[in-house]
Amino acid sequence: MSARCQFPLDARWNQKKGKPEYMQSLQLDSVSLRCQVEQWPLTEPFSITGHTFETIDVLLVSVEKDGVMGRGEATGVYYKDDRPVSMLPIIEGVRAQIESRVSRISLQKMLPPGGARNALDCALWDLEAKLSDCPAWQLAGLEGQKPLMTTFGCGADSPSRMAAVAAGYKDARAIKIKLTGEPVDIDRIRAVRSARPDVWLAVDANQGFTLSFLERMMPVLVEANVELIEQPLPIGQESLLDGFRSPIPIAADESLQSHEDFPRLAGRFDVVNLKLDKCGGLTEALALARAAHELGMKTMVGNMIGTSLAMAPATLVGQLCSVVDLDGPIFLASDRADPADYANGSITCPPSLWGWPTA
Repeated sequence: MSARCQFPLDARWNQKKGKPEYMQSLQLDSVSLRCQVEQWPLTEPFSITGHTFETIDVLLVSVEKDGVMGRGEATGVYYKDDRPVSMLPIIEGVRAQIESRVSRISLQKMLPPGGARNALDCALWDLEAKLSDCPAWQLAGLEGQKPLMTTFGCGADSPSRMAAVAAGYKDARAIKIKLTGEPVDIDRIRAVRSARPDVWLAVDANQGFTLSFLERMMPVLVEANVELIEQPLPIGQESLLDGFRSPIPIAADESLQSHEDFPRLAGRFDVVNLKLDKCGGLTEALALARAAHELGMKTMVGNMIGTSLAMAPATLVGQLCSVVDLDGPIFLASDRADPADYANGSITCPPSLWGWPTA
């Protein structure tokens, strides 16, 4: 990592023996469950390899007990066709179990990874923090919850437009640009670096490169002082990285969905991107972070775009990460009533948003 713009180090756990705190939770009886799909327009289209976002649908889940309510939000994983409208019947299928007796731990077996479990899991974390009068970061066994320097994203566009977007991020200390595996990517990188010579810079191909294209791009990436290459190759082509020596760390995003993926990532990727929508919630994301660290891999936390309510639990994972990419709300035309703050290139979530005892 660059000395001028250093992300925090991994593994700021409280060092305690025994079962990790995040694998312990309250058993909740007789809770009330509410779900609704919301639509949040973007200020302008945001493009990545193979997809353009204009609006974001999210599933908002509320779990209430004794007049105390916890909330969670999920966008889902578009490339797996995991969308809020399809999450509703998944949750309805286990409504009776949830409302009669549930915990974050029992939820892990009740539902598979994905957006439905993520929204429920985060709502349970929020509720547990309020009922136990203990902030979620402490329940997770973390040392604290500090503001986190985050990347600010530039969607794939013309080089001049991407440079203008990057220049417009006045407070940003880290920027991530979307690439598509087209020759214009060279001009995109150079334009953004020229506009922002001061920032930590990453590129994200979203599976859009071939190995030969990555090899051709490497001198340009090195010249531009790019410090992370995210998901260059499609899922299933990880073995092509065998023997490939990159001077820049390579991160797995789409290639990491669950613990089962680690054997095919080790030795090929330096970093894994943990997203709550992919793995099914904060509980599993914390477990994946611990597993990655034990394998000697660094971690980053990302998002599928969403409101500040989706970013808040992800900032707990961010306390353990070398790279933080939690800029989703900056692309929305509006946000929650108690939004995250992005001053000085960092994300800070107010206690009123999620995961803190009620004042």
